[in-house]
Order: sequence, then C-alpha cells, then structure tokens
Amino acid sequence: MQTERRALWRATRLLTPDKKELARTALEEIRRGGDVTKTLRSHPLADGSGYLNKSMLVTLYKELVAAGEIPADARLLERLRMKPMRTLSGVTTVTVLTKPYPCPANCIFCPTDVRMPKSYLPDEPGAMRAVEHEFDPYAQTSSRLRQLQAVGHPTDKIELLILGGTWSSYRRDYQEWFVKRCFDAMNDSLLAAKQEENLKIMPVGKNGLEQAQAVNETAHHRNVGLVIETRPNEIAPDEIRWLRYLGVTKVQMGAQSLDDRILALNNRGHNVERTHQAVALLRAAGFKIVLHWMPNLLGATPQSDRVDFARLWTDLCPDEIKIYPTQLLANAELYEYWQRGEFTPYDTHELIDLIADIKPTVPRYCRVNRIVRDIPSTNVVEGNRRTSLRQDAQNELKRRGQKCQCVRCREVRNKNVNVEALELDDLIYQAGAAEEHFISYVTPEDKLAGFVRLSLPSDESPQTEIDDLRDAALIREVHVYGQSLPVGAEKDGAAQHIGLGTRLLEEAERIAVQRGYRRMAVISAIGVRKYYLARGFKRSGLYLTKNLDSANQNQNDASELEFR
Repeated sequence: MQTERRALWRATRLLTPDKKELARTALEEIRRGGDVTKTLRSHPLADGSGYLNKSMLVTLYKELVAAGEIPADARLLERLRMKPMRTLSGVTTVTVLTKPYPCPANCIFCPTDVRMPKSYLPDEPGAMRAVEHEFDPYAQTSSRLRQLQAVGHPTDKIELLILGGTWSSYRRDYQEWFVKRCFDAMNDSLLAAKQEENLKIMPVGKNGLEQAQAVNETAHHRNVGLVIETRPNEIAPDEIRWLRYLGVTKVQMGAQSLDDRILALNNRGHNVERTHQAVALLRAAGFKIVLHWMPNLLGATPQSDRVDFARLWTDLCPDEIKIYPTQLLANAELYEYWQRGEFTPYDTHELIDLIADIKPTVPRYCRVNRIVRDIPSTNVVEGNRRTSLRQDAQNELKRRGQKCQCVRCREVRNKNVNVEALELDDLIYQAGAAEEHFISYVTPEDKLAGFVRLSLPSDESPQTEIDDLRDAALIREVHVYGQSLPVGAEKDGAAQHIGLGTRLLEEAERIAVQRGYRRMAVISAIGVRKYYLARGFKRSGLYLTKNLDSANQNQNDASELEFR
C-alpha cells in the first residue's frame, strides 16, 4: 500500500513540466520496444530525487491519449502497469474494512486490538488504509479506486471485498449503510474523470441502497462481485435473504478445522456439523463459497493437518480456500498457552513441507486464494515469519516434479487464447446433496480460459425458503480470464473478448435441461445484471431467472465484453 500511495503522490503532484518532458521521452522509447525498467533507470530526475516511475508514465500516457497525441494501446498500458497480477484474473479487487466491533466468538488464536475489527492488526496493508480513512466505506473505496487508476489498472469491473471479523454480527442498519456508501463511491462519475491535484470527491447518492444498486448497473465502476466474511453458525435462511438483498455473491467462512476436538480446544464456538450445514445452505442459495483452513492450531500436528485437509473434499467442496497457518501473536490468548509450553508453532520448513504435500491434492474446481495471512513479521512472536510460503511451496513441488492443479495455478491470465484450440471440459462432483458441474474451456497446455459453476440441487438439499430458487438449476459463477480490460477496449486473443461466457452459459443450460430442470437461476452481482438480462434472464426478486424450455437461444454477439 505504501508503494502505491507513494506512486500516486508522485504521479499527481510531481509530474512538473520538466519531468513531464522527461517522461515523454521515456514513454516514446518504451513505445518503440524499449525495456520498461531499463528505460526508467536511464532517466534520473534532474533534482537528484530518484528516477521516473511507472505511475508517472501511466499518467502521461492517459493525458496523451485523451489529447489525441497518441493512439490508445492496451499492450503498452499493460507493460506500464504496476503489479499486473492484481487484475489478471479478469476483475479488479477493492478491499475495505468495517469499523472495530465486538465479535461473538473468543477463538484463542485470534488477535485482539481495540483499534481494529476482530482478528485484524493496524499495520496490515489493507487495515492501514482503513485506519487512514477512519473506516469510512466511501473514502476507502474511492481512495482505492484512485490508487488503482493511477498505477494503470482498469477499474470498471470491481469485486468489492468487505473484511472485518464477523460481518453478520454488525447491526443490519450499519451493514446496509456500509454497502450503500461503497456503491456510492463506485457510482461517483468523478472517479472516472481526470484526477486533479487536491480534487475533493464529494459523497453522492442520498437515497437508499436499492437506488444505488440500480445506478451501478450502468456505472463506470460496476460491481461484479460482493464478498463478506462471517462464521458458520451465523448462516440461516433469513441471513441468506439479507445477504442477497445487500447484493452479496460470495461468502468467506472460517472452517479452520474439521476436527471437533481441535475446534473445542481453540474455543471456536461451533462444531464441524455446523460448518457442513452452513456450506450446504450457501450452496443451495447459489453463493460462491470460500473456506478458511488453519494448520498448526492448538492440538494439531503436521500429520493430523494432512488428514484434516483431505476432509474438505468429501462433502464441503469449497470453490475457493485460504490456507492460514496459525501465527503466534502477543495479543492473542494462544500466546499464554505458548508461554506455558502447551503450544509449539511449526517452523518454516515444516510448513513448506506440509503445504507442498497438500497443495497437489486440491481439486481442479477449487482456487487456492492465499497461503499465509499478510501480517507483518514483526508481530510474530515465534514460528514462521515468511510471507512467501506460496512461492516456497511451488519451488518445493517443482523440485519434487509435482504441480498443483487448482484454479489459480491454471488461470490463462495474460496469455493469448486460440479459440479453435480450446477444449470444453465438464468436471462433475458431488458436494453434499448437490451435483456440481465445473464446466470450463481449457487450452492445450491445460490452462483455464473460463468456467461456469453449475449446481443442481436435489430433494435432499436444504430449503432456502426463496421462491426464485424453487426447482431451479443454479449458476453460481461465470468467470472468463485474462487482463481486466476497460469497457469497449479490445485486445487480440484476450479470453474476455471471444464470447466464452455466452458459450459456457449455453452449455450449462443444455446440461440442466438434460437433467430435467426447466428453470435456471443465477446469483448475479449488481453490475452484471445487464449481461444476464441480455441473455434471456429476467428479474425475479433476489435472483435473475430463466425458463429453459422456452428460452431464447439466440445469444448476443459473442464479441461483447464478458463479465464475471
């Protein structure tokens, strides 16, 4: 975050006429094929304060394109972009934190800081931004959008990630206000305009959440995913309906362990059966499911963790997981257990070995989002302090001649896609009472160009008490990979521009009809509604639905921009 803020400050305040001329020279060299890093290092600033940086070049590039002096060039912008991996999954994530608020649980591994929502520390990168803006949702969202724009990232497809302990424990009037203010920030057209020095972004949208959502359907910064985090014992049919009213499409939950003994030792406050019930209900309601899993909890061993990890795939079958090894922090109750000699943190080598053992067992339908929390090492009392465990484990797998086949490891990202060479694959698996289909387009190199998650509930699936879902097949996710591009932008061979989303939906509909379903429901993010409406879905309360037996099979032009 400090790097991005510094880049934004330099770009907006220090691009003086002399530096602009220097940046123009460097930009022209890069346009002719020069290496970006070498070009930057060959143009020191005259005042001796350093060198040109990418954000300066991005700012100048945008000015020149707007003035008609140079043509728009997506490939050039991609080369200038800082940290391009952030948007190579097809969307741009904006993370915001809720205010400090009591959590209903007292897990012994969780840090407690009265300045922060439960489980977060004030010096974590995302948390620092929240503290800076006093946890104001509008300020956090708008500031993050400006930072991302300044360093070259497109911001018209936004996955909003709301963090902060247990979302469901906050008062509902606060939840509604928080989400609305995030939408107000995304809807503010000023954010799409050129940012001038000291420009004040004024709050907009004095009406309710539903109006803010309606505006966002055609806003510049469209919400293509809304994520909250909560606990398994908070999930019930009423909570499901409330989350859909807010526009939530993905739920993160802390499973932490699938061993009741371990959960009890760590004072988790729920058992394994409650996790299974929550996941089944979320799946029946079409949500994308992210589970957190924690090795090295009190009472666990590396071997018991290996056994525990395998339990994730027998019934729960999450769409995404975050692996968060327990970190020993001085402001957590677990610290007292360590002082008494009752807890021993795994060392770095033990963790790398454990992760390298379990990662190849992750099914092809699941994405491993993170491995290790982004907690500064200065907070860790003893045990692993490395934040590069993912890369360390990948290196170990390479040494062993193995590889992980999870979604993240197979994403096509910025590679060009030859549509004629893609193969359609339908991976079928049982998740509780539901039959799941992970339908994907795969390159000859086994890279994912796009996928759809189709869920076919059975009579044994939990009842959501939502009419939209009665007897309906469910589209839980449509995702097409490649660099997140601005609306209307073109990039030859980009997966998001060859109609894969439409083709995947057609295949999902075919399978659903074949299985005897006559209705389809999709859990649509607010900014994606128009996409589904253009493909035959209708507004129907909390979901978009479609009658398959009379569905219009004439789809829109496949070259239209695909949304998640």
